[in-house]
Amino acid sequence: MPADAARPAAVPTRQVDNDRVCVTEWRFAPNAATGWHRHAHDYVVVPLMDGKLLLKHPDGSETTADLKAGVSYFRETGVEHDVINASGHEFAFVEIEMK
Repeated sequence: MPADAARPAAVPTRQVDNDRVCVTEWRFAPNAATGWHRHAHDYVVVPLMDGKLLLKHPDGSETTADLKAGVSYFRETGVEHDVINASGHEFAFVEIEMK
């Protein structure tokens, strides 16, 4: 799926990458997006602050997620989406992928 050129890009900062895990901090300006991607590993997301994400799915549907600082969630390999900051302020989370 093509990226939306009108949106700023979310900024990933790799913190750990070894044979067992990959840890990335993702920072989003308001309305910033990751771009379309498919997760190759199981992963956990740890929000660093409260915020709202808009999730675009390959079938054209959209969902929103209200996230709370420190309240983590888990997803399995294969998730495909574009993640957009719908918070109206900067938002960040840490993503931990299990290899």
